[in-house]
Amino acid sequence: MAALDRSYIEICGFERSGARRCREVTVNLAGVSCLPVGLKVPDGAGAFHYEESGNLPTVTSNRFIHWITSGDTVQLVEESLDGNLLNNAVKLKFTHCSVLPGGVSIQETLNNVIILICTNQSVHRVLLPHPARMYRTELVSDLHMQSIFTDVGKLGLQEWPHSAVIPSLPGLSGSLSAAAAWLSFQGEAHFALASPAGGITVVTLPPHDTQGELSVVELKRSSMMRRISGWMPTAIRGEQSPGDLVLSMAVRELEEDSFIFALCQDHRLRMWSLREQACLLEIDVLDYMPACRGVKRLSGQGHRLRLAFSPSTGLCLCVYLAVPQKGQFTIFQLVGTDNNRYSLEHISSLFSTVNLMSVGQETLVDFALTSSDVWALWVDDSNATVVKYISFEQSASGQWNQVFVQPLPEEEVPVGMDLDPRETYLDVLFSPLHFSAAAIIKALQIYGRGSEELLDSSWETLKKEVTLAVESELQSSVTEFEFSQEEYRQLQVEFWSRFYSCCLQYQEALSSPLGLTVDPHTGMGCLLRKGFVSFLLPCFAVDHLYLSFDQYLMSEEDTPITEDPDVGRDVLQLVQCLRLLSDSVSGEMAYEMEKALEYLQTPERAADRVMENMLVNDSKNVMADIQNIMQDVRNPTTAMMVLLRELDLETDLELGGEGSALPGQTLSSRLSLSRLYSSTTAVSLLGQAVCHMAMTRAMFCRDLLILQKLYLHFGDNVFLGGGNQLLQLQQDLIPRTSHLLSSYHLLKHISRSLASTVAMDTIDVNLQSLTALELTDTPSVCSGRLGLSPQTMVELFYQTAGRRLIVSQMFSHQQIPSLLLWSPVISSVVQLLAQLLWPSNPGFQFPECLLAGCQFMQLQEYVRLISPWCQVNVGSCRFVLGQCYLANGEGQKALQCFHEAATEVEKEDFLMKLTASEDEDVPPRLQYYNKVLRLLEDAGLPELVVQLASLAVSEAGGGVVSQAALWTRMFKHHLDLGHNSEAYEALTQNPDSSMQLDCLRQLVVVLCERSQLRDLVQFPYVNLHDEVVNIIESRARGLDLLTHNYYELLYAFHIARHNYRKAGTVMFEFGMRLGREVRTRLGLQKQVNCYLAALNCLRLIRPEYAWIVQPAARNTYMRAGASPKRNSDGDILAEPATGRQQVDILELQNLEKEYFLSRSRLTLAQHHPPSAAVAGAVSEAELVALLVQNGLFDSALSLCHTFKLDLTPVFEGLAFKCIKLQLGGEEAQNEAWSWLAANHLSVINTKESSAADEAWRLLACYLDRYPSTNGQHHRLVINKLLSHGVPLPDWLIQSYKRADAPSLLRLLLNFDQLESAAELVLEYVDAVLGRGHQYFGIQNPLSATSPPAWLPYTAIDQLLRALSETQTHSALHSRVQDKLDEYHRTVRQLSTLRLTTQRRPITT
Repeated sequence: MAALDRSYIEICGFERSGARRCREVTVNLAGVSCLPVGLKVPDGAGAFHYEESGNLPTVTSNRFIHWITSGDTVQLVEESLDGNLLNNAVKLKFTHCSVLPGGVSIQETLNNVIILICTNQSVHRVLLPHPARMYRTELVSDLHMQSIFTDVGKLGLQEWPHSAVIPSLPGLSGSLSAAAAWLSFQGEAHFALASPAGGITVVTLPPHDTQGELSVVELKRSSMMRRISGWMPTAIRGEQSPGDLVLSMAVRELEEDSFIFALCQDHRLRMWSLREQACLLEIDVLDYMPACRGVKRLSGQGHRLRLAFSPSTGLCLCVYLAVPQKGQFTIFQLVGTDNNRYSLEHISSLFSTVNLMSVGQETLVDFALTSSDVWALWVDDSNATVVKYISFEQSASGQWNQVFVQPLPEEEVPVGMDLDPRETYLDVLFSPLHFSAAAIIKALQIYGRGSEELLDSSWETLKKEVTLAVESELQSSVTEFEFSQEEYRQLQVEFWSRFYSCCLQYQEALSSPLGLTVDPHTGMGCLLRKGFVSFLLPCFAVDHLYLSFDQYLMSEEDTPITEDPDVGRDVLQLVQCLRLLSDSVSGEMAYEMEKALEYLQTPERAADRVMENMLVNDSKNVMADIQNIMQDVRNPTTAMMVLLRELDLETDLELGGEGSALPGQTLSSRLSLSRLYSSTTAVSLLGQAVCHMAMTRAMFCRDLLILQKLYLHFGDNVFLGGGNQLLQLQQDLIPRTSHLLSSYHLLKHISRSLASTVAMDTIDVNLQSLTALELTDTPSVCSGRLGLSPQTMVELFYQTAGRRLIVSQMFSHQQIPSLLLWSPVISSVVQLLAQLLWPSNPGFQFPECLLAGCQFMQLQEYVRLISPWCQVNVGSCRFVLGQCYLANGEGQKALQCFHEAATEVEKEDFLMKLTASEDEDVPPRLQYYNKVLRLLEDAGLPELVVQLASLAVSEAGGGVVSQAALWTRMFKHHLDLGHNSEAYEALTQNPDSSMQLDCLRQLVVVLCERSQLRDLVQFPYVNLHDEVVNIIESRARGLDLLTHNYYELLYAFHIARHNYRKAGTVMFEFGMRLGREVRTRLGLQKQVNCYLAALNCLRLIRPEYAWIVQPAARNTYMRAGASPKRNSDGDILAEPATGRQQVDILELQNLEKEYFLSRSRLTLAQHHPPSAAVAGAVSEAELVALLVQNGLFDSALSLCHTFKLDLTPVFEGLAFKCIKLQLGGEEAQNEAWSWLAANHLSVINTKESSAADEAWRLLACYLDRYPSTNGQHHRLVINKLLSHGVPLPDWLIQSYKRADAPSLLRLLLNFDQLESAAELVLEYVDAVLGRGHQYFGIQNPLSATSPPAWLPYTAIDQLLRALSETQTHSALHSRVQDKLDEYHRTVRQLSTLRLTTQRRPITT
């Protein structure tokens, strides 16, 4: 489907941001007088197109400058379709001057762009750099595309040679009617001014780079005109007549001379030579106008003149004669003859009113001449814009071609009863089609809310300001406090319609046409309106038929969609029926049809209702006229099939395939193509082109569907073919038309709906999702792109992805042409863009772009509209809908969509791209599920992951590895959710043993961290028992003992399974490690508990099995601070050889000893915390010493008893403490109570006593509780006391006397206690003699019948000798000696008595 050359359509493309910011430059010239009162110069417009505008590799491709003149101001704007230009608008204001019609001209040289401006009092030359000289490289991006106006403010525009005041001349006084400006080959700037009295004055500025002065030349008809081929010389009067007043001028440089063509008020065309200052040619244009009677008497105030030059046709002139009801365009060609003479050859005469609908007078605003066409712009009596064009070379009939101009918005906005007035009006006001931002801002200024800030405001801010303005106005006018809902609704409609009317007036003012321009190189046409520029795009065939006036459809030659003349005639008649139907469909019926499509109702039923309404309300007999035309159609089904074929955008081309890299193009060509139609203007233009196409064709399909229903209604009355055609119509054509209607309604929706502004965090989250899906090659939007100028969804798609795909499709297999013609290129781009958007094509780039651009709400609406009737990419639509649900937090809906899309994985391109993987062994559906599972995991939705993984296990199939991966996912997320039983179940179902083991390890770790040990212990672990034990053991042996409780878990695990010996082994190992690695009080406490638990376990089993195996600990383990893995040199210790590991067998008694040792260490640490660091590494004997040192004598004695240690350190230590307390002060007494309280006395003393007394009592208690052979403990204590010079307590002496009096005597002698020793000997001798023997432990005192008694004679002799050596003890010596003598006498007597007794029986 190609675009036609016979009609064009206007595309406006309003800017959806604040008004364009123009930098203002004011030019004040000295010598300029104020404007005379009443002088009014009409507004004008024009454009300049670069010479290389059709050459894509250049920076001037698709680039042009347009301007608007109004009074003393010229506003210039540089536009480009291939890149955004910065600082591209400037407003030049010339104080006290008026810019003349035709007084602005722009020309380019190799290095500069020169703007020439002519006012009624001054001439100006603005020298700007050429775009080709502004960039040093072809690598130009949007951000670096500076306009040529960037530095215009730095130019001294009011200084010579930029500006000059026109000298005062008699002929230039008054109002100047026309002007022309041009640049000569020598660089001089010429300005031709039409004198009010007739004639032309040429003001010349010297070249800008040379010195010179302003020169003035007057061209007058005071000489004889030269003979020019076939024209006779004519004498010209010296004075100018009013008929000589120049109305329009045009200039062309030829052969180093400037030829000025002047169209005068007397309908004559004159050609002047500036070099010769003579009129070379004069013709009366009325000679080429038939039926011109009476025209000569009319003044041609509206005459216009245009030039066009091309190498093929040379110089052509077009003269427009503004004759009432007979406006005519006459085209001439300048022909050179011998002797440098010229003539004008008549080419064609064209009437402006031929075959036009209008019957009133049309006023020509502007027209443009190309080498083959005339383009004209009129305004009719109703102020409507009319644009037409015609080929003056090929149009034999003189029929003008149509340009379908966009009408103004409707004067009234229909507000449905089910709609909110505010929302309805806002939708219309801020629709991309109806109003420009400038019109809305001007309307706001009427409401007092317009300000300079609004010029830079965003679209959303502007919408809020409009809402506030109207609502505030409504509230301020309300005087009552209570309204019914209907009354308030009426008020809303009233105030919103008032604001809408205001916007409509400003929009109408901004839409006033001022000029028309056509690029002579590319053929791009633009309509220059007061507030914006619109573009003229070629119209497609079916759109041309539907939009054309009836006069243009009268001939079969005008049917471009078929070559068969019969079918063409039928098509034209069908189109006439459609035109009649379109005019007959009321607004209510059109609204009902629109809503039926919006609410997903069947289009056929809606068409039935519309048809019935039209039949019932046919007051003008339109149905009868339609029926008459229908009867003339010979083969309606064939004609309809032709129309449907043209309407259908479905294509077999692989749009957006692998050609995006443009392999056939060079680097510079690829860089150039990357800029083609990439500017904001081009994006908006193409988006609106698609929108207008969709709107036109949606109406076409709507009317065609109604017409088909009419065919069914009339039946055989209109069908000549009979029932077969009716059947074909009902079963084939109507469904196809309904499908096309829905498709174009969808295109209309997406081309009118604005994209949403996206926050940066949303973009980041979406990018993570795309990364999870491995769709990172999908182009995405940047935050803030939609801020100041919101885009429609189609524009967003074109800018981010569509343009690249279109350029790839167009140029991947062909080189870039040297000249890019506007019509074929732009129509191809529009066609390909529409095909990319067409829902029935297999490509899925548009929804994918919306997904990447975070347009989730718009994508949801897109899928909603497409789902009931489109059977292409069903799975892909479900998938992206699931993505939208996921982004909006609706997880269950997303899961359902993802599941529904799985069935189409192997059928649709998008889903196949999604599942593309290097692993060919994995089924596509399983790859799809894995991608979605990863997506759900990144979204943090474990519940959905579990549900989808369960579905994948049952549906996707795959090998062991794939199934294991799914079960592992299920296990992981069940575990994360706290579903411990389900996680264990998933673990047991895992077919891969290694992954199962990993899951088991994770289960153990996680449940331990959560302290959910009951669940962990109670799981049955079928066929996994040893693995669980190994995992827990490895974790227990590899982690910190106090942070993790894996030993306790393993103990509970064995206890639950009644394996008490294993449980005991675990706790004993735990205790041993605590002793080696945790040298703290807490570690000792845990160690004691561990040993207790181990003891309990061994006591629960039979005695013959009450033992455990303990690996022999290395010596390095027993050294405090030593590394268990390295030796003293830092080298890693070698593992013992397998099978040669030494083991120890620990029985119950061994374990009890370890327990007692650990408990003693804990007691020490509790009483003296600093000792905890060393207590764990000391031996039993060393621990006893530490206990004694800290006063823990009970513990020391228990430890000694358990390990069969000598009690000597205990008694010596206690004796020493008693000595210290005996000799110490009150402070020592107070400190002693802490360790005294840690020892339990067997006898409770109720009397108040000191710490020393309690210590002595404790010592006495221990001596009684732990008797020793021969009173060894007493001897140790007494020795300690005597060595410190402490008197012996009586109770100690009495106790030792009973135990070993001789030893006591020797101790006293050793420490020179002579008196005490003497007294002891005296008492001891008495005891032997039977006096107090019970105090010395003597069972049988000396008697004749008792066994022999014994005295320590050696010690007594030593005592006697010591007493005899000192005179102070002489009395004591005598007493001892006397006592011994007494003893000896008694012994002799008893001996004699015993002997006597023994002899008697012998004698007898």
